[in-house]
Amino acid sequence: MLIREVNKSDLDGLQELYLHLHESQKLPETPGLKSLWDEIIANKDYHILVVEIEGRIISSVTIVVIKNLTRGMRPYALIENVVTHRDYRGKGYAKALMHKAADIAKNKGCYKIMLLTGAKDENTLKFYEKCGFNSRDKTAFIKWIDDLF
Repeated sequence: MLIREVNKSDLDGLQELYLHLHESQKLPETPGLKSLWDEIIANKDYHILVVEIEGRIISSVTIVVIKNLTRGMRPYALIENVVTHRDYRGKGYAKALMHKAADIAKNKGCYKIMLLTGAKDENTLKFYEKCGFNSRDKTAFIKWIDDLF
């Protein structure tokens, strides 16, 4: 098992993995996609972590560090797109990535890490709790932008 940050050549493998998240198809390789990918790769506060086994990306976590004017100007972090390929679930890969993400947040001086999940499955919710997250400290509200139009 290799844990690492994505590199420029990982876009296709990451998109394959996202088919196990909520995507139904890979994005077409347009100039817009390539430009966005280059921007993500270059952003020092945007980290896509992956587990690679035998050259294949099988698990991923995204953590973004967000600058902040409160809490002594300490940033906070947001975790998104936690996913493991169906054939590799329950083996600790995502947990290892969550620990690596927490290390990044700590090293960047973050005072908290937040994540939201739409999952209702009890095992998924217990997974996040085992990773040190709780659903008691804050209340999350979401406004879907597509609903505005």
